[in-house]
Amino acid sequence: MTVVMNAAVSDRRTVLSRRIRLFAAATITYNVIEAVAALWAGGVADSSALIGFGLDSVIEVTSALALSWQFSAKDPERREHLTLRIIAVSFFVLAAFVTVDAVRSLLGAGEAQHSTPGIVIAALSLAIMPVLSWAQRRAGRELGSRTAVADSKQTLLCTYLSAVLLIGLVLNSTLGWWWADAGAALVIAGIAVREGINAWKGEACCAIPDADHGHANSCCAECGSDAVAVTVAAELGTKPAER
Repeated sequence: MTVVMNAAVSDRRTVLSRRIRLFAAATITYNVIEAVAALWAGGVADSSALIGFGLDSVIEVTSALALSWQFSAKDPERREHLTLRIIAVSFFVLAAFVTVDAVRSLLGAGEAQHSTPGIVIAALSLAIMPVLSWAQRRAGRELGSRTAVADSKQTLLCTYLSAVLLIGLVLNSTLGWWWADAGAALVIAGIAVREGINAWKGEACCAIPDADHGHANSCCAECGSDAVAVTVAAELGTKPAER
């Protein structure tokens, strides 16, 4: 019975690790395309928000590459701390650049112009990113990987940014509120700082079993049944002597 349970848990972890690598690959592919399109559109329209959105896509690629590097190892947990640091720093770099560019725009360096391509890009991301983020976060929680959950938050941030960007671009296009673009960029920067701090502290909610006490860490309180499922699996698969 013990051997069977151990094999089942090991197989499940393998499947989840493979899924996370696939989600990371999908994130990289989409965001490379999104980054090129957003940076081009932002340069044409002199839009701080669009440029910030494009840079966020570059940061997401960096984060996903770090996650892929982690899960390419035989023991991904050994690389988790460094990967979290890479993800956190990527958030801070994004926030710093976007803030400087937005303030520069507000001080009169240039008014953002109407951008139909930017609106299309924001709308597409608003539809695609939530699904990808949810799938990766679910796999990360079940596996108990803080980095996978943190990277899914990076992807979820793209959803927030898409909504903020879309609002700013539409207000600029329909009402001529050029400053809405810079305001949207500053909101993007604020969200990035918050998520960067959480990633640096390792406060990505996930289901990491506590081997000594037989329960999930306190950060899992909001994770629901995934945390319970992994804890039970860990109990059955790693502590046969106690049953």
